[in-house]
Amino acid sequence: MKQVIQNFKTGQLYVDEVPVPAISEGMVLVENDYSLISAGTERSTVKVAQANLLGKAKQRPDLVSQVIQNIQKEGLSATISKVRTKLDSLKALGYSTSGKVIASMDSKGLFKPGDRVACAGADYASHSEIISVPQNLVTKIPDGVDSDEAAFTTLGAIALQGVRQADPRLGEKVCVIGLGLLGQLTVQLLKANGCGVFGIDMSDKLVALSKESGANQALNRNDSNLISACENFTNGRGFDAVIITAATPNNDPIVLSTEIARKKGKIIVVGAVKMDIPREPYFYKNELELKISCSYGPGRYDVDYEELGNDYPYAYVRWTEQRNMEAFLDLIAAKAINIKPLITHVFDIAEAEKAYDIVMGKVNEPHIGILLKYEAHANKLQSRTEVNQEPLKEINAGFIGAGSFAQSYLIPNVKSWGGSLDGVVTSKGITAKSVLDKFKFNFCSSDGNDVLNKQEINTVFIATPHVSHAAYVISSLKAGKNVFVEKPLAMNLEQLKEVIHAQKAFDKPVMVGFNRRFAPVAVEIKKELENTGEPVVVNIRVNAGFIPKDHWSQIPEIGGGRIVGEVCHFIDLMQYFTGAKPVRVFAESINTSNEQITSADNLAVNIKFSDGSVGNLSYLANGDKSLPKENIEVFSGGKVGIIHDFRSGSIYKDNKQLKLKSFGKGHKEEVHRFLDQVKSGQGSPISFESICLTTLTTFKILDSLSTGLPQKVDIEEAYS
Repeated sequence: MKQVIQNFKTGQLYVDEVPVPAISEGMVLVENDYSLISAGTERSTVKVAQANLLGKAKQRPDLVSQVIQNIQKEGLSATISKVRTKLDSLKALGYSTSGKVIASMDSKGLFKPGDRVACAGADYASHSEIISVPQNLVTKIPDGVDSDEAAFTTLGAIALQGVRQADPRLGEKVCVIGLGLLGQLTVQLLKANGCGVFGIDMSDKLVALSKESGANQALNRNDSNLISACENFTNGRGFDAVIITAATPNNDPIVLSTEIARKKGKIIVVGAVKMDIPREPYFYKNELELKISCSYGPGRYDVDYEELGNDYPYAYVRWTEQRNMEAFLDLIAAKAINIKPLITHVFDIAEAEKAYDIVMGKVNEPHIGILLKYEAHANKLQSRTEVNQEPLKEINAGFIGAGSFAQSYLIPNVKSWGGSLDGVVTSKGITAKSVLDKFKFNFCSSDGNDVLNKQEINTVFIATPHVSHAAYVISSLKAGKNVFVEKPLAMNLEQLKEVIHAQKAFDKPVMVGFNRRFAPVAVEIKKELENTGEPVVVNIRVNAGFIPKDHWSQIPEIGGGRIVGEVCHFIDLMQYFTGAKPVRVFAESINTSNEQITSADNLAVNIKFSDGSVGNLSYLANGDKSLPKENIEVFSGGKVGIIHDFRSGSIYKDNKQLKLKSFGKGHKEEVHRFLDQVKSGQGSPISFESICLTTLTTFKILDSLSTGLPQKVDIEEAYS
């Protein structure tokens, strides 16, 4: 299928063939009829991508700060690799479309094939022939609304949310500053609400259009009579509300708003303007109220609402994103909103570059609403795109999931080992195409079966969200593949049992990405301590850092939490140093009434091993970022091995300190060792029993936190 793509590294914008996106639980697959180019937002996005590296840094200082922090944590080389991976990616554009449902897996069964729908959401409702959209960002198009009009629904919902924040009453006087597309829609909504509307913009053409849209009066910002006109329009009282829909790097709209608003009036910021608010002479004395309008409305940026499909109760949250979308469409159907005059251009998707030439000012042509149009044809539904025909080798790898971690630590190491990169699968076709282009895979797809069913692929790497790991491992084993899966192996005991049953039945190697045991510094310490002839004490302190509860890794249905998803690393490392099995575990976490904090992210774990060894883990999310993340101490036989955040290490013996150099966390060594052993028929470099014990122990930690009691770790429980 065709999709508008921008290369974030080079800034190049073009239309290309990509796989159709996957559909999953809670998603709706839609064939687009039209998509709307949001000129203001997309112009800004495209400009950032087209800037050089310094220009990108100036426009995103928040990301520069993250890079600096990452250098402090992981070093310059690893950070450069991450930055390159982020920059060298393909970006989808667009977030407002209309089309017809192809298939739906929405939880309420609301959408059926053939339904006409409007869709919203960046990275979902893209300029693409086929899109996959979360159910709460889709709404049906009522009769009487054309598809080209419905493509404006997302922008309409944004405008409507701004009006709702102003809460205008019948007969009130409202000023709209910024008369681009969002401003024109705001003018019409206010007029439909029975308000007196005054418009302001820098463009005489937009000022004239706003009068056609329903503004009672409108003037150019530079008109010398502007303030006088505003006073006369409001009978000298000032506006009840001022809605700012302009986009500008300065605070002139804010300053102007304070001057023309009435005492105790409201200023609503919808557009991207500088928020430099002057206290004097008006803001303080007139007790003005400043409010921010958040995009489409309640639900925006809430993972539980947008991605998991959980709606807010109608009685308590009357207007959500989806309900704002519905209301806007109803207003079009009732002829209270007139979209047709706002449509200035319509381009076929294949001519999208011409549309963006207008948006970016390369072609000097007046514009407001620019639509991309999509024609129906059968072959757009292909999940697989074949590009290269590189010869296959002894290890032919297929990747299911290829996010930033896989692109930084897995795919390059398969390539450097000498394996074939045959196929890559991601849920979004544009991501799959991006990874294909970057690493020269032979094909890309949005359907995991395209990897599993290809006989020539003998090794599958799984780097999808945690919830899907166990199912993909089982499917890969059934398909006769060697398996490398990023941690965790499974999310619960039932999944673990199913994986164990499949591994027994099909007897193929299963490796989990427990990389730390392969780090050179860990190998050196293991070698020094493994023949002491006595048990080992391992102390691990992890300054893991705070992760909010709405992050995907914290959501039980997706990530399973940090104990299952992260603590497993350190249980495996303990097994490596002790060379023994965990047999008992006890855990305690903090208790807090702070709802922002996940108590279980701050815990102490004690593990007893079968040879008498002991492991102590302090996993903490309430520390300071400046402290190095990981500190590991291993005691045995009068010797001590210490790992300092995998940047360096030391061995203490014979009253002397031997300093060790560190060469990373073992990602390359882990992948190379796995492929070496698969090639030679030796299986996984970590025994399957050890992997299962690590996984089972994470479940027992959760049980211990729940019961307050030590828990027995017995692999037979999982094998039964």
